[in-house]
Amino acid sequence: MSDSVHEPATPLRRRDLFKAGAAFSLAAVALGGTTTTGFATATPAADEGVVPIPLPEQVKTTESLVDVGDGHSLWCLDSGGDGTPVVLMHAGTGSALVWGYQTPVFAKAGYRVIAYSRRGYYGSTVGDTKKPGTGASDLLKVVDRYELDKFHLVGTAAGAMFATDFAVSHPDRLKSLVLSNTIVGIRNDDYRAIYKLLWPDEFDPLPHDFKELGPSYRHIDAEGRKLWNELEHKAKTVKMDSQGYDNTVTWDSLAAWKMPVLVSTGAADLYTPPSMARLVQSRIPGAELGLTPDSGHSSYWERPHLWNEMVLDFIGRHNA
Repeated sequence: MSDSVHEPATPLRRRDLFKAGAAFSLAAVALGGTTTTGFATATPAADEGVVPIPLPEQVKTTESLVDVGDGHSLWCLDSGGDGTPVVLMHAGTGSALVWGYQTPVFAKAGYRVIAYSRRGYYGSTVGDTKKPGTGASDLLKVVDRYELDKFHLVGTAAGAMFATDFAVSHPDRLKSLVLSNTIVGIRNDDYRAIYKLLWPDEFDPLPHDFKELGPSYRHIDAEGRKLWNELEHKAKTVKMDSQGYDNTVTWDSLAAWKMPVLVSTGAADLYTPPSMARLVQSRIPGAELGLTPDSGHSSYWERPHLWNEMVLDFIGRHNA
């Protein structure tokens, strides 16, 4: 693993319309033995809706390439420090670059933040494109190379699907698991049948930013949408076979989990609407549910203050 210092980029100059006084508080209520964490009960006075938020000042990170075999090395960014590690797993439209709203905030909260790009994504060295490996096995190699014993695992969209696969194989390695805006990858027929109800044949060819950014965000934050597209366009660096999974994930797989789990989504997520998140949460013992208002499939990017507060609250309660 070769290391170098990754200097923070100059913060994006954006309209700072976010009012610090309108801080968003978490609402956690017990519902029939389950817990809902998020902002479903936020009043208009508490939530102004989408407003452009500038990227926070970035922190220095150590840049590394971790060899995962087949000629592939994964590009990793590590904030360092002695805090509990938080590993961030990006969406299929992202890379290690997309966590600009999270890395400095989580590091300031006392955590060691590690983000990495999967095979074929920005910064990672491309090997045999016919040998994509599995996302969970690569994650294991990354955390073992960093000598992480137990850590918080946070995945969004496709990243959360690989996080789920990892959690099935290695539940003992996780302090907590956050599954954000994701279809999770459950293979049961009753679950997969839902896909046809949500995504017509015309859905797949639609632009990524239409499918993954909520309508309020596309309406209000043109500059943020532009940056999201720039990061999406540079995310995939090569065409290669899709990564596979180590497990066939089923309802029984999730029912066996004992680690703390947060299942969250955006209220306007076209891939995973709140109904799907509630269904998944209901099948995981003790899992919590997080709903971010005015947000599509990229809640971490569209409503970062809300999303960060929700995730930090959750992992903070399970950091012993």
